[in-house]
Formats: sequence, C-alpha cells, structure tokens
Amino acid sequence: MFHVLQYQPLRLITQNNLSSMCLKLMLSRPVAFAQIWKSWSSSHSLLGKKNIILMGPPGAGKTTVGRIVGQKLDCPVIDIDDDVLETTWNMSVSEKLQDVGYEEFLEEEGKALLKFSASGSVISLSGSNPMHAAGMQHVKKNGIVVYLDVPTTVIMSRLKSKEMDRIVGLSPGISLKDILQFRKQFYKRWFDIRVLCGGDIAAEVVAEKVLAAVKRYQDSELETFISTRSSRSGRNTEEDSHKLYFSDVVTQGLALDGGLFVPERGLPKFTAEEWQGLIEATYVERAQAILERCIHPADIPASKLAEIIETAYGENFSCSKIAPVRHLAGNQFLLELFHGPTASFKDFALQLVPHLFAYCIPRSCNYLILVATSGDTGSAVLDGFSRLHDTDKQRIALVNFFPEDGVSPIQKSQMIGCQRENAWSVGVKSDFDFCQTAIKQIFTNSDFTGFLTVEYGTALAAANSINWARLLPQIVYHASAYLDLVHQGIISFGSPVDICIPTGNFGNMLAAFYAKMMGIPIRKCICASNENNVLTDFMRTGVYDLRGRKLISTFSPAVDILKSSNLERYLHLIANEDGQLVTQLFNQLENQGHFQLRKDLLGKLQQDLVAGWCSDEDCLAAIHSVYSTTGYILDTHTAVAKVVADRLQDRTCPIIISSTAHYSKFAPAILRALKIAEINQNPLSQLHLLSSYSALPPIHWGLLETLKKTGNGDHQVCAADTSVLMSHIETLIQNHFM
Repeated sequence: MFHVLQYQPLRLITQNNLSSMCLKLMLSRPVAFAQIWKSWSSSHSLLGKKNIILMGPPGAGKTTVGRIVGQKLDCPVIDIDDDVLETTWNMSVSEKLQDVGYEEFLEEEGKALLKFSASGSVISLSGSNPMHAAGMQHVKKNGIVVYLDVPTTVIMSRLKSKEMDRIVGLSPGISLKDILQFRKQFYKRWFDIRVLCGGDIAAEVVAEKVLAAVKRYQDSELETFISTRSSRSGRNTEEDSHKLYFSDVVTQGLALDGGLFVPERGLPKFTAEEWQGLIEATYVERAQAILERCIHPADIPASKLAEIIETAYGENFSCSKIAPVRHLAGNQFLLELFHGPTASFKDFALQLVPHLFAYCIPRSCNYLILVATSGDTGSAVLDGFSRLHDTDKQRIALVNFFPEDGVSPIQKSQMIGCQRENAWSVGVKSDFDFCQTAIKQIFTNSDFTGFLTVEYGTALAAANSINWARLLPQIVYHASAYLDLVHQGIISFGSPVDICIPTGNFGNMLAAFYAKMMGIPIRKCICASNENNVLTDFMRTGVYDLRGRKLISTFSPAVDILKSSNLERYLHLIANEDGQLVTQLFNQLENQGHFQLRKDLLGKLQQDLVAGWCSDEDCLAAIHSVYSTTGYILDTHTAVAKVVADRLQDRTCPIIISSTAHYSKFAPAILRALKIAEINQNPLSQLHLLSSYSALPPIHWGLLETLKKTGNGDHQVCAADTSVLMSHIETLIQNHFM
C-alpha cells in the first residue's frame, strides 16, 4: 500500500509532544516559534487529518494549484500521476495507456488508487481518476473533493497548446470535446466543493479560491439568517437566541416576529471571470453553480443539490433551454419563463422548492404548507408538491388559498385540476391581499400553531415568495438571461442591460436586484405595475399609501396586489439591516395603512429602481400591436411590462422583459386583444381557438392537458374570515395525517 510519510520536523508535532517543543522554542527562538505555530495551526485547523483532493479535467491546473495550496498550508503535496501511478507502474502514464488500452488503463488506475493512503495532504487527481467508482469512494473517505470547473473551450485551448498525448479515451472518431463533455458527469458525482475557474485566471488566484472554498465548507457557522425585523445590535425575537441556517428558514418560512428571513452576511458575489466561466454552461449547470454558493453544503450537499436540480428541470420543462431568451424587436428581448408544467415563472421555484423542503425537514414531524396566491402560484405549488416521492407525500401536504373571484377562469381550472391526494385548493370570498395577510396572521398565532403541533404532530410552513428558498431559483434565470445574451454575441460580458418585470409581490424584481448584487451587470431594474400601481407611486414619492385604495380587478391578475411582501427584504437591505426601522414602517402600514421613507433611503431606492404602470386598455393594445408586427402573442402581464419598457427605456442598451406567463392562461383577454368578436366561455374551447392562429409561441402543452382532465372539478370555498381558514386547516390535517 502506498503511504505518505511526513518526514519534515514541523509535521512531527503532535498534541502529545507539542507542549515541550513549544516551551523550548519560546525560550530559545521566540520568532521562529511564532512562525512555526502560525504555520502548524493554519494547516491543521483547515485540514486536520483530512486531505484536500483536487479534481478536474486534464489541463485544469490541478498539479500547479495543488503545489501552491500545499505551500500555503505547509503540508505534503501528492500528484497521483507522477507520485503514485508512475511510481507503481515504473513507466510513464502515456506509456501505460499505450501499453494496455483505454478500458484496462482505467481499471489499473483504479487499483492503484485503492492501494493509496494519505492524510493531511493536498492531492491532485488525474483527469480520469473519477471514472473509477471504487477508487474514488476510497479516496473520498478521508478527503474534501474540490472540483476545478474550467470551461471546455479553455481546456481544449490549453491542451492543444501543450500538445498533450495522454488523454484517456482519445482515439480516432472521438473528439476531445466529446471526451471532456462525457467526463463532466463523473466530476459532478464526486465533488464536495466547486471552484469556478475562468479563462486566464492565474493558478495563484485559483489556489486562494480553493482555500476560501474549503474554509467555507468547514464552517457553516458563517452562513446564518436573520429576520428583517431584528437588528444586529438588539435582536428581540425568539429565533435570535439560537442561530438559524438555510434548512431552518426553508421549513420555518416566516420569522416569529413577523419579518422575513435574509442571509446575515448577504449573498455571495461572483467575479467577472466566474460568470464568464458559465457562459457556455447549460441552464441546469448554471443553476447548480449559483445555488451551491447560496446553500451551504452542511444544509444540502452538492451532490444532493445537483440531483434535486436535475429532477426539477430535467424533464418537466417543454423547452430544452428551460428559460430561453428571444429577440422581440429593436433592443428588446423576452425572457420566456413559461415553459414549465403550469405555464408561468412560478414553476422555476416550485419545481425545486418541494424537494429542498422535503430534504431539509426533520423526519419526526408532519408538515402542512400554507400558500396564498393571486393566480399562478396556486397551480405551480400544487403541481410541484404533488411530484414528491410517495413517502414524502405522506408527511407533507399543502393547502392553497386563492381569491375565488379574483383569478382567470383558466387559472382556476388549473388550480382545481392540479389537486392531488396531498394538495388542495380553497377559494376565499375576498382578494389576494386578504389571503396573504390571513396566512401571516396564522403563522404568528403561537396558540394555534402550538395546538397543531401538540394535538396532531403537525407544523405549518410557507411556500409563498416570503419563503427564502422561493427567491433563489429566480436569481438563476435573471443571471442566465444575461449570460445567454453574451453567448449569442448580442453583448460582451460587462456591457449593461436593463430588466423590466411585471411586479406585484416584488419577489421577481427582488431576485433581479439580487442577481445584480451578485455581479450581473444590470443597469436599471424597471418595475411594471397595472392599475394597482401602489408600487409605482411609492418608488416615485417614497410614500407607501393604502388609505382609500381598493384592489382593482385587471387583465393581469397576478399583479393585482397592494401589499408587496418582498419589498420588506429590499428596504431592510438599503436601510443597512436596520430591523427596528423596518418593524416601524411595516407596523405603521399594518395599523395606519401607510408609511413614508426617509429622503436618504428614497434616494437609494431611486438609484436602483424605476417604475411605471399600464392601463388595461394599453395592455390589450400592446398585445394586438406586437402580434400584428411579429406574429408573437404576449400574455397580459408581459404586455404590461412591454408598455412600461417602451415608456421608460432610453434605448442605449438591451432590455430584457420578463415574460412571466403563457398567454394561454388568459385566453379571454387575449382573444379580446386580437379583436375576436364572439368568445366561447369554455376555457378549452378558447385554447382551441387560439391554437388556430398558429402564433408564436404555440399553445402550452401542459395547460391543454390539464384542462382536458379537469372538467368542472370540485374545490372548497370559504368566507373571508381568518378563523374560518384556521378551521379548514385543522380539518385538512385531521383528514390527511390522522
């Protein structure tokens, strides 16, 4: 068996003889002692007996980076090719490959790895080591595997310049690019940490990134969450007595003080080189790279997160690009967010979040998810949670509250049709704001939640955009849209873009702003409202005023909202995390119906955000105009954003308009916009009529199938009374869990 022997005097220091050595050194050579102690404590606090294992394709720089990391930690450095394989075989790797062939080489390489043992070292694997499962399992037992993720084009360029001749699997008829793409599946299977490496990044920089990533991996204490209503200096909530992590806030949803959870140290920032390294990546690969940095591996390991992301976006979306960017006209581009199973942007979060939730919750308790929706969230969350494994469905159920008369007929049909054995819809005789406020009140009613826990062993959780996990997948598609424009050659990386989003609850807009904070060059974030334009007024004046306002029913019901929940997270951010101020503002809004921002905060807001609104008449006119000139049909919400973008953009850079839903969901309004005289009231007939236009994009497949199955369906309806909603919740718990 191959062992690493640590001969250097420094590395012979152990806990047993450390005291006597320290005493001698301190007395005779105090400066030398300080240097040795610093070196020893640095390497041993980071490594202990664990190894740092560098993995990646040939040409990724594993050997060079490994030497630098080893020097910084003052620990042994082992290159598997040079120090293990060639020593074991008494011949070069290229000679061995030529001698035994591809398949036998992998087996021989794996056998050598199985005989290898080391501790407290930096190990650089060969590019093909990860293809031998048993060998990798053996090495991984005592190490942290760091994947040096280098873009394929960069690797190909490096290998060609070096004229490397020992690439396992390279043969006539098989291209280098094919080999590199094939190997990615093995790298993704084994790594604990990914380090993104751009094109011209220096090995010294990569080594620093490796050390930072390993430190993060070993210290989950750094990534905690706080409530928007608690300040750093004087927290006053129960959850402040102990630290909260990602898995906690996913399951808890809303903070006990009524605030929303945010990461205490903010979101991770990507360098320009890291973003550029994702330009060639697929949507799923981008999602993995971004979410790995937002979710600590102590909460969800990278391999499990990758599995969840593949499940969420693998087969449930009708477009292979998941969130394609389409040129509309001039400098305007559409980010199509409606290719998921329920035809809206909500699918991006709600195909993912149920699996995150199921992984994070303790097995000892049942959970009932409460959701309030203004339309699209309902069917998306029902569909997402209904796709859980059967064992998870037994312990996780969901109830969706929606305004009975405040959604489109097709949206209602979807919510009824997406009900399953663990997921139900309840219509409420009120508007969305009541539904959302009622759920917040239920969450903060400790008597009721405590009763459910004690009596039924069931806890409540939220899946609305107030849940932190809902926001993360939305950051991904805003970043991905920018990278797609770069990949298509529309812009070069670093060039700015504007983003325009139909905005109601502010979650989608907040996600775009977070993408900007993480390094995506977004210039202006434009909020587009319909006639419920409280956000537009607020962003222009700094006064959030609900006094005398009544919710107006429009053709864009998903943004028929007056209380924008996620605005609280944004205000907490620009107020330098002043939880007391946030508490004061939102208590005033709740009790008096209004609040006013300080002038300095309004100035910050207006640097980040621009706002406008659109009437129903202008919305329909935009749909007709775009169809007449391009043959493309916008949904009503996208049309709102299009109108506002036309008014507010300055045309000096591209603008990405978020197309948040498929037009099929709002067929009556679309048919009216297209000036169809007679409209059949049957939703299925409306879709068939729209399909006869052969427009772009085509009728949504999932929506059509749902409506075919639904018929009229059944669902419960209740009065606008929080106590009535609580009664429904208790009954559903009794029926499902007891």
